[in-house]
Amino acid sequence: MNCTEAIGFGAAILTTAAFLPQVYKTWKTKDVSSLSLHMLLLFFIGIVAWLIYGFLKKSPSMIFANSITVVSSFFLIYFKIKYSKK
Repeated sequence: MNCTEAIGFGAAILTTAAFLPQVYKTWKTKDVSSLSLHMLLLFFIGIVAWLIYGFLKKSPSMIFANSITVVSSFFLIYFKIKYSKK
């Protein structure tokens, strides 16, 4: 692993770890009132684009981080739709 990918993995771990508590808290409390569906959808599309970019660049750190974040953001979108007050 070269220095660039090592930095990428460090960044991937930090940014992904920062996002996971929000997913867990939303799952446990079922409180989605502070989440914007539009923001979540834009974020999801952006992360999918970063994931594709990571595959095109053959960057393991980008693939690792964005794979986890795509799944996590999908869960937040699911929770937002499921738990929103109608």
